[in-house]
Amino acid sequence: MILAERKSTRDPLTQSLMAASRSTILQGLLGSVLMALASIGLGWLAGSSGLIRTPLFIFARTSPIAVIASTIMLCVGALLLLRAWLRLAQRMGDWDRHCIPVLRKAFWMWTLPLMACLPLFSRDVYAYIGQGRLMTHGLDPYTNGISALSNYYNLGPDTLWTEAPTPYGPLWLWIEQASVAVSFEIPEVAIIPFRFAVLAGLVLLAVYAPKLAALNGFNPQRTLWLVALNPVVLINFIASTHNDSLMLGLCVAGIYFTAVKRPILGIVLVTASIAIKPITLIALPFVGLLWAGHKAGWSRRFLCWAGTLALSMGLLAVAGLVNGLGFGWIGALQTSSAVWIWYAPVGLLSHMLGLITSLLGVSGDPVIDAVQMVGTVASILIVIWLTLRPADTGQFGVRRWSGGFPADVSETGYRTLMVRRAAWAFAAVVLLAPMIQPWYMIWLLALFAVTGIDEGWQLRGVFYLTTFFVLIALTDQLSVFRWIPIELVRAVAIAVGVSMAAYLMFFDEKTHVLFRQPRKA
Repeated sequence: MILAERKSTRDPLTQSLMAASRSTILQGLLGSVLMALASIGLGWLAGSSGLIRTPLFIFARTSPIAVIASTIMLCVGALLLLRAWLRLAQRMGDWDRHCIPVLRKAFWMWTLPLMACLPLFSRDVYAYIGQGRLMTHGLDPYTNGISALSNYYNLGPDTLWTEAPTPYGPLWLWIEQASVAVSFEIPEVAIIPFRFAVLAGLVLLAVYAPKLAALNGFNPQRTLWLVALNPVVLINFIASTHNDSLMLGLCVAGIYFTAVKRPILGIVLVTASIAIKPITLIALPFVGLLWAGHKAGWSRRFLCWAGTLALSMGLLAVAGLVNGLGFGWIGALQTSSAVWIWYAPVGLLSHMLGLITSLLGVSGDPVIDAVQMVGTVASILIVIWLTLRPADTGQFGVRRWSGGFPADVSETGYRTLMVRRAAWAFAAVVLLAPMIQPWYMIWLLALFAVTGIDEGWQLRGVFYLTTFFVLIALTDQLSVFRWIPIELVRAVAIAVGVSMAAYLMFFDEKTHVLFRQPRKA
């Protein structure tokens, strides 16, 4: 494999493509390096961190000028990474095999600087450390929040997690416990194994998303660029260190192995994904359908569903028995109605109606809860419908039928449909939730990309969403001391970020065309 890659790199066409892409890759590298440097002034640190007592960090975090400079550097770096990602696609031509060394080089050069930065845009990694400490102290993280630890405030988690039980599965709890144990409970050291865990997830995604796309008849190189090099992916998986990376990588790998007729391995990998974050339970019924095959009738489908569920739940039961916590994560899955965000349709609608109700002199909480409950029930019904719905004429180009899938439906078409339905199932759960985190976009991007994203409005939609969620990250959670006005820092981030994004979308002579519908001749 290594020799083949070296030979491919020496190919004249590959060398030409590498030379043409060099400035673009370096631009992305510069963006990642700027973000890593900006994390000195804006990245999250635990309250007990010894770094804050070093001269460099004292200056970077206590001087308003240094904090503003870090903010500008962070925004410029993120938007340079975005521009490099857009320009890289324009360099790839026909997306043939000669693109592979170029894309791999860009992947590592853009990723490695972010591996070395302090956590940016989120302090969830400190919640992971706190939950790991709960495990090492023999406390149940499914019934105890991090506040059960002495001096928990100095661990640096968001206040959301100080009282809340963990919603993560047994595999992630073991990773948390091991990370804390090998780091001797030093937060800065504990971040390192978590970074390698999320990098492993991103590598799984970079390997198996292209394989799954190729299996479905779509270009694997283009899928690698769309999914693994996307700046929202690099920011939220590497810089922010979210465990969704490992969750998604295992899930996509599991779907791939099920699709190539290795269902046991596929189910084990998807179950490992569930044991990171249980949201990927959504994938199980579609894994069962892939196992059943395109010629299966209802009896075989129900048999494969039962086998999938039995194997998955059996593995999770064994994990719960080993750690002594059982299925405690089930009770921790309920999200409070107080957690919502303005760009989540259900969250915005529920709180607007709640506000109107409160203005009328009646408590708005029941209205908020009711609207969000409707969204939850609707998402469950949509997942069930996508699971049970037979293939129709428009999906396969065949006449009406009854019973099992028609005999002349291709295996590739069936496989693509099942994965696309899984994508829509995740989309329903995400879009009908009161809270949509930026990294939820990545779940949908991966599953839609492996089933084909067209060059027209669909790809432009990805560009707009990527730009939007990069800007959301830049203006969201920044670590700033209380005596430095966070409003000022956010104002600078908004001004710089929005200005640069507007330039890329409307004025940059290279990238603005990507955001516009081509004119008809």
